[in-house]
Amino acid sequence: MSGLIEGLPDAVALQCLARVPFYAHPKLQLVCHSWREAIRSPELFRTRQELGASEELLCVSAFEPENSWQLYNPVKDLWMTLPVLPSQIRRLAHFGVVSIAGKLFVLGGGSDAVDPLTGDNDGIFATDEVWSYDPVLRCWAQRASMLVPRAMFACCVLDGKIIVAGGFTNFRKSISKAEIYDPEKDVWIALQDLLLTHNSACTGVVIGGKVHVLHKGLSTVQVLDTSVLRWAIEDYGWLQGPMAVVQGELYVLSHGVIFKQDKEQRKRKMVTTASDFQTRIGFAMIGLGSELYMIGGVIGPGRWNVDIKPLFDVDVLTVRSERPSWRQVKPMTLCHGTILGCTVLRI
Repeated sequence: MSGLIEGLPDAVALQCLARVPFYAHPKLQLVCHSWREAIRSPELFRTRQELGASEELLCVSAFEPENSWQLYNPVKDLWMTLPVLPSQIRRLAHFGVVSIAGKLFVLGGGSDAVDPLTGDNDGIFATDEVWSYDPVLRCWAQRASMLVPRAMFACCVLDGKIIVAGGFTNFRKSISKAEIYDPEKDVWIALQDLLLTHNSACTGVVIGGKVHVLHKGLSTVQVLDTSVLRWAIEDYGWLQGPMAVVQGELYVLSHGVIFKQDKEQRKRKMVTTASDFQTRIGFAMIGLGSELYMIGGVIGPGRWNVDIKPLFDVDVLTVRSERPSWRQVKPMTLCHGTILGCTVLRI
């Protein structure tokens, strides 16, 4: 990685390359061997962090096409397509997805494929597989498997570690097992089991530096005390519905209205109406920067609409402004329909 830019020390040249937006990196790698080496180096990722040049990209996977992912750059309003996830499981779904240390992680899940002759599911309900995607090297790699196969589970990042809990294992059995992953050591360690299980999917959100596990249909929330790695049960009276965190604040979509939900009290504030989403199912709701993104999904079938219409659409709400307003950005260029996974990648 020597002699990157004539007349400049390599350390200064690397800072110049670090300021180039991520979408242009593939072209930078074509300049010469040393630039390709620099763009693919861990030093560039660290330099981007130090300079405050990191970018936040959306990572999205949908029911169509099978096992495919796209990245969205909000600054350029640009979609990029990743290589297909190389899992042997057809139509991987119900997985956990997070990003950490500049990489995308896809964990567990099961097959959503259906035999066209019998209408039966493929039979693979839960896997312990873990995959990571390196956006710099543009390749997938298989990582250490989870201790327990699971699907429809809570999956979060806290303090540089991945935490998974609950969900269903094989034979559709709900489980209370929890574990934590160190991406540097590529090792999983068991955590204390959840205190409650419920025969429904669970999700996880990080609020106030703590992991919160929620089961669909239950008002109680299980909170991980990171100092002792033990769970506690709380009942905050949170609304039921799709949730997303925007700059540390929790937002919930309930009965066609977006609410800002107080973290630990039964208080909530109406932000705006979202009546269009009462006929839209299977979409993703996620915070990016100071905005709330609603991605994909399907319309119908409803009273006046017999057909199911898969969507490419991306709607954005400026929740942190005095007058929240909706706008549409560039729709997905490949993925469409029910969203299977969505997270924010910082690179």
